[in-house]
Amino acid sequence: MILDSHTHVLPPQVKEGRGRYVARDAAFAAIYEDPKARIATAEDVIAELDKREIGAAVIANYSWTTDELCRESNDYILESAARHPGRLFAFCATPDLTSDFSLREVERCAAAGAKGIGELRPDFCPESFTDPAAAKDFSDLLRRHDLLLLLHASEPVGHVYSGKGEARCEVLYPFLATVPDVTVILAHWGGGLPFYTLMPEVREALANVYYDTAASPYLYGPDIYRRVADLAGAEKVLFGSDFPLMSPGRILREINAAPLADEERALVLGGNAERLLGL
Repeated sequence: MILDSHTHVLPPQVKEGRGRYVARDAAFAAIYEDPKARIATAEDVIAELDKREIGAAVIANYSWTTDELCRESNDYILESAARHPGRLFAFCATPDLTSDFSLREVERCAAAGAKGIGELRPDFCPESFTDPAAAKDFSDLLRRHDLLLLLHASEPVGHVYSGKGEARCEVLYPFLATVPDVTVILAHWGGGLPFYTLMPEVREALANVYYDTAASPYLYGPDIYRRVADLAGAEKVLFGSDFPLMSPGRILREINAAPLADEERALVLGGNAERLLGL
């Protein structure tokens, strides 16, 4: 099964009343203040999956700084996954890793069927990631409920773009090294972190870290697929589009044209995600 491991949805009231939510939450405003930034509902994702003959997708939340809005969108994601069993898999969000609300929300979402937490942005709550001891309760909950953790990652060099942020290798790596038994997916090829797996200690520390292809054509040339497969292993790469930012069809064309063995391509297109999601 082809499985898009990185799409985003928001409730219809957010799509229709964007301006009100921009005014209420700084993290949301950082991306969606621009009226050209597309917002999708669960029905938009289902329509796109059908159009591209994709079997299923992860529907992920965004980082919110507001507890109330975080929970509102989590409710919609959980309800959408329940309405489309086997096709949509819920990843819910928390504002940080340390607040009482965040810990309660992980418990609540896990009980309601969430498969993961994310997409979280370390640069929006840096204190949660720079003090691993403070995040111990959070990581314990992820392990207890067998939840995946999806983190935004950004490149330390290169062009600036909306939503890039500062979730760079030097922010991500110290945190990842302290939670080796939490399964983490780094969005956008991990901000280049796979290239450092040539260092033995980094490869060991990132043994439970995976990388998705979300928005890849905006970031890297098509050689990235073969390069990361050689560096980290094809078993560590997940097809993700970042829909509605980008059509999954564009990423699929790149993957199908990449110089990967048939077995590697099958892992990237869905095999790895199915294994991580326990399907």
